Amino acid sequence: MTIALQYCHITVNDPDESLTFYRDALGLEVRNDVASGGFRWVTLGSVDQPGLEIVLSEPHAGRSQADGDSLQELLTKGVLTQVVFRTDDLDATFEKVRASGAEVLQEPIEQPWGPRDCAFRDPSGNMVRISQEPKA
Repeated sequence: MTIALQYCHITVNDPDESLTFYRDALGLEVRNDVASGGFRWVTLGSVDQPGLEIVLSEPHAGRSQADGDSLQELLTKGVLTQVVFRTDDLDATFEKVRASGAEVLQEPIEQPWGPRDCAFRDPSGNMVRISQEPKA
């Protein structure tokens, strides 16, 4: 028996605005763009992980009004779960994302637990960290 992560959801205010960050700045490819019930979700992935997709969706997509309102409140506060990407060239990735105009939360630094990483906010306020494993 095997098990692998297939989807990871990121709640965003505007899928189009978020595409400029996840597709254009991070370099992920759009895999699916689906409209349903007045909302839409977009899946993206890396060519290096063909079986894993990130789903961008609005707070009220597929949820009750109350649940969507609660999720929107957390998104507005910037307290939803962060996402962490891995790269083989942190400096180049950092410069590409910074050049996109994304809000820089942390420039690349060596972390005491091993990796070198940096952090940004996506257009909806989600924290996005990017790390590079230490060179052996």
